[in-house]
Amino acid sequence: MRTNNRRHFIKTSLTLAAGAALSPALSHAFAKPAVLQFVQEPLKYPFNAFEPYIDALTTEIHYTRHHTAYIKNVNEAIVAEKIPYTTVETFFENAASLSAKARNNGGGAWNHNFFFATLKPGSASVPEGKLKTAIDKAFGSVDRFKEQFAQAAATRFGSGWAWLVNDKGQLKITSTANQDNPLFSSAEVKGIPLLALDVWEHAYYLKYENKRADYIANFWNVVDWDVVAGRLT
Repeated sequence: MRTNNRRHFIKTSLTLAAGAALSPALSHAFAKPAVLQFVQEPLKYPFNAFEPYIDALTTEIHYTRHHTAYIKNVNEAIVAEKIPYTTVETFFENAASLSAKARNNGGGAWNHNFFFATLKPGSASVPEGKLKTAIDKAFGSVDRFKEQFAQAAATRFGSGWAWLVNDKGQLKITSTANQDNPLFSSAEVKGIPLLALDVWEHAYYLKYENKRADYIANFWNVVDWDVVAGRLT
């Protein structure tokens, strides 16, 4: 089978080198990859779904103004600057080479999709199954994990994010400034994001004013642990 595949590859390569016309299937296979475009994912719930923990007006402004602006601005930057990357992974891996507009808005676009997808209405739930086992192993208990995550969120100076990440099978807590995330090449702690909390003031100030700690404490009431568990697996 491998020999036949190799012969087919050589034959195809020679045909291409000879300038023969490509079939539609081969034309598609050798087509130039599409330019990366960020898309704003629709909210799964109405703006008031997270009351009383996150108020409806904050959710509406957060999603329709801040998040929408990040999506618009990064896509403009990709076109204007002819950014060649075709995946989010390569975009963030090369973040250091991007303009401030592309980097900041790309992070903002992706981070907010990730954040809003993690929320669900209802009473507080808890991690279960493999996720709970992994959290217990890494932090001692779910309560200790929440304490450390809250500390990372509360002590992030200025604007930024707190994260739970999977670093090659080990769960870690980290925080990033502005709209960076753990997929960025410059991230202090890299890993696959599992959970994120937006601690920019626009995420909580209308309801909590300067009481970031109260916002962090109430965040646990709207976390969709099934989504977090799915990201782990």
